[in-house]
Amino acid sequence: MVNILEDSKIIELFYERSEQAIVELTRKYGHIFTKVADNILNNKADAEECVNDAYLGAWNTIPPKKPERLLSYVCRIVRNQAIKKYHANTATKRNSTYDIAFEELEGCFPNLTLVEEQYSAKETARYIDKFLEGLDKESRIMFVRRYWYADSVADIARMFNTSSHNVSVKLFRIRDRLKKYLLKEGVTL
Repeated sequence: MVNILEDSKIIELFYERSEQAIVELTRKYGHIFTKVADNILNNKADAEECVNDAYLGAWNTIPPKKPERLLSYVCRIVRNQAIKKYHANTATKRNSTYDIAFEELEGCFPNLTLVEEQYSAKETARYIDKFLEGLDKESRIMFVRRYWYADSVADIARMFNTSSHNVSVKLFRIRDRLKKYLLKEGVTL
């Protein structure tokens, strides 16, 4: 049986500049990182490349950073790498898995084309966080799995032992509530 290190021990390895930190990070969370990247890219080779780039990103930022939640911290790096790769790969073509998930959210967010709207994006993010805090646990998990991790509706349905239709309906209702909430808060969509 393989001994899985606690996150704090893995972070200590990063601070010691021990390459074992990457080995332990991969052992503990590698499958999650790969799934996040593959959900966005729908390409195993590109997903693996993004995960490796994320490991380098973690190596270069820990230290000085000392993340409270190692999984979330590195998942964010993986996701950002995958989104960059996705945009590079799809300059002229579409990747239905990722596009569909974000087309679903399209009406819930302002179109940020001007620099002065960047402040609005941060404020909108705060409103979304507050909205998510008000959801029941199942709804919050479904929303995050779909729109952060880019899980398919079918994967989420299996996770919750329900039908894809039920998940789609629930996500539609959550998006509708989010849109109404943001409009109430004065966010121009």
